[in-house]
Amino acid sequence: MSKSFTYDVAIVGGGPAGYSAALYAARASLRPVVIEQGMPGGQIATSDEIDNYPGIPNISGAEIGTKMQEHAEAAGSKTVYAMVTGIERTEDGTFKIKTGQDEIEVPALIAAMGATPRPGGFEGEDAFRGRGISYCATCDGMFYRNKHVFVIGGGNTACEEAIYLSRIAEKVTMVVRRDEFRAPRGMVQRVEKQDNIDVMFETSIVKVAGGPMPTEITFRNNATGDLTTETFEPGTFGIFVAVGYIPSVDLVRDLVETAPDGGIVTDELMATKTPGLYAAGDIRHTVLRQVITAAADGAIAATNAYHYLEESELLD
Repeated sequence: MSKSFTYDVAIVGGGPAGYSAALYAARASLRPVVIEQGMPGGQIATSDEIDNYPGIPNISGAEIGTKMQEHAEAAGSKTVYAMVTGIERTEDGTFKIKTGQDEIEVPALIAAMGATPRPGGFEGEDAFRGRGISYCATCDGMFYRNKHVFVIGGGNTACEEAIYLSRIAEKVTMVVRRDEFRAPRGMVQRVEKQDNIDVMFETSIVKVAGGPMPTEITFRNNATGDLTTETFEPGTFGIFVAVGYIPSVDLVRDLVETAPDGGIVTDELMATKTPGLYAAGDIRHTVLRQVITAAADGAIAATNAYHYLEESELLD
């Protein structure tokens, strides 16, 4: 090993994929560091309830994120709280991770930055973002207590948001562009049990308008193309966009191949086209983005990062 490193592998992102990778790396006697700019758990930390992780029913996203961090750190992983501003690979294969305070050099890197909420794409969305339009029920639901909220989307995330908001808001209306839900039947049944959740199928929101706060929503009937505008008093309603996520690949875009959905293309070992660079979790091109799949990705990525370092004789 011609170069001395403080850490053997850096994991950018402290969600389920990141801390699973950190745990497996530490158990393989590597020196892993997780670089996280927010709270442990990543995107999952905003979920009120996780009920599909085997063996751990009815746990909040924040709690499972914290438990994963504690487990990884007990095994020997470190956490650095910082915002990563750049990642580059030098001629000798070293990865340089730049933060606002420091620069970390490592021989192997696992990208686990997750994904960010996908915008709804309607007129007025940017103008009212944070002022009537939100992307996180757990974060902003309290602002709509006893009010009317609309949830855009028909997938698993949208159903989870609607159920959570049904405990806070007076009325929840789901706006689903198709004629049916995309969520699993079990999740749909939970939605159907809530008396204060209504569903508008084959409908899209095309415009939101108003003054300082939104007061009008224009709906399109996707079957007929007809437009209908409803008017509300300012501050009496909110819109939650839950139509999926965009993988956060910008930091490594030049080092990876991406799929049409924006996710990083990897092989079954989570390896990217760049030697020593692995991707895990929601940032990947994958058919399912869940806590369990992210954790599995992290375990595979760390295990194969270990093999890469060993075979490349990059371990002390």
